[in-house]
Amino acid sequence: MPTRPPERSAAGRQALLDHYLDLLARWTRVYNLTALRDPAQMRTLHLADSESIVAPLERHAAGRPLKILDVGSGGGLPGVVLAIHHPDWDVTCVDTVAKKAGFIRQVALELGLPNLHAEHARVEELPSAHADVVTSRAFASLPDFCAWTRHHLAPSGVWLAMKGKHPADEISALPVGVSVFHVEHLQVPGLDAERCAIWLCPNAPDAPATTAQCT
Repeated sequence: MPTRPPERSAAGRQALLDHYLDLLARWTRVYNLTALRDPAQMRTLHLADSESIVAPLERHAAGRPLKILDVGSGGGLPGVVLAIHHPDWDVTCVDTVAKKAGFIRQVALELGLPNLHAEHARVEELPSAHADVVTSRAFASLPDFCAWTRHHLAPSGVWLAMKGKHPADEISALPVGVSVFHVEHLQVPGLDAERCAIWLCPNAPDAPATTAQCT
């Protein structure tokens, strides 16, 4: 049975997050990984925003390790942040831009994160990741997100989409066979803006799209 990686101290996590933010800022000056340039804005709008789903994922995990696929990860958000917070979570970031996948691989190397991986590909063309959770942050509409990644879910897998305002129109456009089972308000320190996490799961093909309950 594989040995479970030790948990990181709060100081250890913060040191890695600071290192990651420094790498993101330096690479962005050359490769334009993010539109933000100010470190304070990056800390709030990137790091703190990504950290807002750590606690919800911990509750979902209930102590078990998770296999996470982060779609349209860009410069590694939220995937890198999740990998830093939980060495026992196996996180793969997917992006169609080669320089962004290359950056994530460099982050994994420099920060010593063996649980962090990167794929340069269209997510719909990759073989199944058998993920416990497929995440996205400002990636696509909910119907497209679910359609392009459904084959990546493990038998009991779920989707977690990070959104700003409650996406009522996107939820109403979900196809039969996909259900929202929880909408969670997210608190981001220092940010006066709406954020929410949309939890979704596949359900029986003949079930209404937004009413099924997932375990």
